[in-house]
Amino acid sequence: MLRCFTNRLRFLLPLVFCLGVLASCITSAQTTDQPPAAQDSTPAQASAAPAPDDKDKQVEQSPTTIRGGTNEVNVVFIVTDKHGKRITGMKQADFRVLDDNKPAEVRSFRSEANLPLQVGLLVDASNSVRDRFKFEQESAIEFLNQTVRQRYDQAFVVGFDSTPEVTQDFTDDTEKLAHGVKELRPGGGTAMFDALYFACRDKLMKEARSGPTRRAIILLSDGEDNQSHVTREEAIDMAQRAEAIVYTISTNISGTKHEGDKILERIADATGGRAFFPFQLRNVADAFGEIQEELRSQYAVAYRPADFKADGHFRTIEIAAVDRKNFHVRARRGYYAPTR
Repeated sequence: MLRCFTNRLRFLLPLVFCLGVLASCITSAQTTDQPPAAQDSTPAQASAAPAPDDKDKQVEQSPTTIRGGTNEVNVVFIVTDKHGKRITGMKQADFRVLDDNKPAEVRSFRSEANLPLQVGLLVDASNSVRDRFKFEQESAIEFLNQTVRQRYDQAFVVGFDSTPEVTQDFTDDTEKLAHGVKELRPGGGTAMFDALYFACRDKLMKEARSGPTRRAIILLSDGEDNQSHVTREEAIDMAQRAEAIVYTISTNISGTKHEGDKILERIADATGGRAFFPFQLRNVADAFGEIQEELRSQYAVAYRPADFKADGHFRTIEIAAVDRKNFHVRARRGYYAPTR
C-alpha cells in the first residue's frame, strides 16, 4: 500500500509544479496590463502648475509687453504712404522686424480692425487754454460718442492743471463720459507730464485685459509744462510700459509752432502715435475723427526676440516696410524686459 501511495505522489508532484508556474505567469501578466502607478504622473502635474508663490512672482515681474514664459512681444502699428494716407492690405512679407537691432522671429501677423479699446482722454484744464476750452470739450464728447462701444470698449476722462483729476473712471457709458468732460473747469498751472504718467501708471496699467486690447491716450494741451514732478522722458517711459499709443492734439492756434508743440511731437513719436496741430478751432474735430479711424485700422505682429535677456533693460523695436521709399510705419519704439 505504501508503494502505491509513493507512485501516486510521483505523479502528482510534476502536476502541482506546473500549476504553480501557470499561476505565476497569470499574476505577472495582470500586473503588466495595469496602468502606471499614480506616483509616475504626479510630478508632471506638479511641474505644469507653479506654486502660488512662484505664480505671483511671475505676474509681478513680467511687464505687459512680454507674455509670461514665452518671451513674446506684441506690437500694433500703423502704415501710411509718403503723403500720410493710411495703407491697408499689406502682408507679413512686406515688413521686417528688429528687436534690439537684431532680426526677430515673427510668430503671427494680422490686420486688426476691431480690437477692444482702452482709451484715456487727458484734457489740459490750465489757464492757458481757457479761451478755447468749450469747443475742445464739445469735440472730445463727439469723439467719445463715436468711438466707445458699449460692452466692448472702455474709456476714462482726466482733467489736469497743477494736478490730474479723474472726472470719469473707466466706463463704456458715453453719457457718463460726456458728463465727465463737462465737469472739467479751466484754471491753475500745468503739470502735463505728471498727468500722462498718472494716466498710464495708475489707470491703464491697473486695468485688467482679457485679451488683445488697444490702449491709447488722447492728450489735448498746448504742450507747455511748468509744474510737473516727473520729466518728459519719464512720462514717455511710463506710456511705453503701459503699451499706450499717445495721440496729441495741440491747443495752440497761433498759426506757428511753439516749443510746446515740439514736446507734443516727441511724446507722440516715441509711443507710435501722431501729433495734430489744428490751428483753427474747427480742425480740432477733424483731428479727433482721424484718431478714431486710426484706432480701427491697424496691423498687429507678435514676435520672439533673437537673444532675449530678462534683465529689465529697455529694448528697441523697429518695424519697417521693405519698401521704405513709399511706406512709413508708426509703432512704439521699444519696451522694458522683465527681470527674474
